Amino acid sequence: MPRPLQRILTALLLLGVVVALEFGFETLLPDAAWRQLALFAMVNVIAALSLNVINGMAGQFSIGHAGFVGIGAYTGAVVAGNLHQHLGGGDPLFGNSFVVMPAALLASGLVAALFGLVVGLPSLRLRGDYLAIVTLGFAEIFRLTIATATTGGPDQGAIGRLLGALGGPIGYAGPDDTGVPQYAGPFWIFGAVVLATIVAWRLKFSGWGRALRALREDEIASGAVGVDPTRYKVTSFVISAAGGGIAGALLSSMRDGNPTVQPDQFTFNYSFDAITMVILGGSGSVSGAILGGVFVTFTVKLIEQLQGLDSVLALKAAYPALDLNALRMVIYAAILIGLMVLRPEGLFGERELFGRRWSRRRRFPVGPAEPVPATTGVEAGVGHDGAPPIPGAPPDEPPPGITVGREGKAARRELE
Repeated sequence: MPRPLQRILTALLLLGVVVALEFGFETLLPDAAWRQLALFAMVNVIAALSLNVINGMAGQFSIGHAGFVGIGAYTGAVVAGNLHQHLGGGDPLFGNSFVVMPAALLASGLVAALFGLVVGLPSLRLRGDYLAIVTLGFAEIFRLTIATATTGGPDQGAIGRLLGALGGPIGYAGPDDTGVPQYAGPFWIFGAVVLATIVAWRLKFSGWGRALRALREDEIASGAVGVDPTRYKVTSFVISAAGGGIAGALLSSMRDGNPTVQPDQFTFNYSFDAITMVILGGSGSVSGAILGGVFVTFTVKLIEQLQGLDSVLALKAAYPALDLNALRMVIYAAILIGLMVLRPEGLFGERELFGRRWSRRRRFPVGPAEPVPATTGVEAGVGHDGAPPIPGAPPDEPPPGITVGREGKAARRELE
C-alpha cells in the first residue's frame, strides 16, 4: 500500500476512534469517577509528553511545569467561559465545542509559550540545580500571585482587578461564577493525546530532536559542530511550555471534572508527578511518557481505593492513630524506589514501544560490495603515508587495525 494512502487511512481510523469515544464513553465506563480518572490520565499524558521535550530530550532539569499548566488552565477557562456566554449559555453542546475548544487551546498554548519564552531566555543559560530552582520559583510565584489576590477591592489598579477576577484562593468559576463550561470531552482530550504523540514522535526523530539529544550528551561538542545551545534550549522550553498550557486548558474544561480552577491544583506536587511520569517511563522516550502518565495517575487512585477495603478499615479500627493518607504516600514512594532500583533508566529507557518501520538503508537498498584485494605500497606505487616506495625496501606494512585478505597475503609472499 502506498505510504500516503496508508497515512490517510490511519488518520481516518484514529478520527473514527475518538468520535466513537465521544458518544460511547459513558457506556464504556458507567462510573463517573472512573471516567474522570481516565480523562485526567490523558491530560497527564499530554503534560508528560510536553515536559519530556525539555527534561528528556534536551536534558534540562525543570521542576516548574505546574506553572505552565496553571497558566493554560486559567487562560482556557477565561476564553471558554466568555465564548460560552456569547453562544447563549446553557448546557455545553458538542457542536459548540468546535468553536470554544480550538480558541481555548490556541490561546492557552500561545500564552503559556509566551511565559516560557520570558522565563527561558534569561534562565536557560543556567544548568542543573540552578535551572530547577528558577523554574520552581516561577511556578510558585504564579500560584501565590493568584492565591493571594484580593477580590472586590475598590482601590485596586488594573492589574489588581484582573487578578481579583480570577477568584483568588477560592478559584475561577467562569465569568458568571456558575462554573467553567465542560466542553473537553473524550473527543477533544483523546484527540489532543493523539496529536501530541505524533508531534513528540516527529520531533524526536527529526534533525531538531537529534540536536537536542546531542546537547544533552555533550553541550561543548555539539556547539563545536554548529548547534546553537541557547537557541535550541529556549525553543524546546517554549514548545514544552505550550504543551503544558494545552494540557491546562483541557484540564479546566474537562467533562466530569472540577468546574472551578483553583491555584492549589498547581502546587509542587503536580510538577513532581509530571517529573515522575517522565523518569519512570524513560527520559526521552515518547512511549515511556505515555505509559508513565497512565501508570502514575492510576497508581495513586488504586492506592486510594485500597483504603476502602474491609481489612484496611479493620486495621484502622485496631490502630486509630494510623494515618492511611500518609501510608498511601509511603506505599507510593516504595513503588517508585522499587522501580528505580530494578530499572534505573526507566521502563523504556530511550527506546520506543514501536520501532521505526523503515530506514534510509531500506528505502535505498545497496547490494553487497565486491571484495577489493588489498595491495601493498609497492603494488600501488606509493606507501601508506603517500610517499613513493624506496627501491629495495620491504613492502609497506598496513596501518594498525587494517586486516589484509587472502589475496593481499599471497601478493606479499610473491614479493618477498
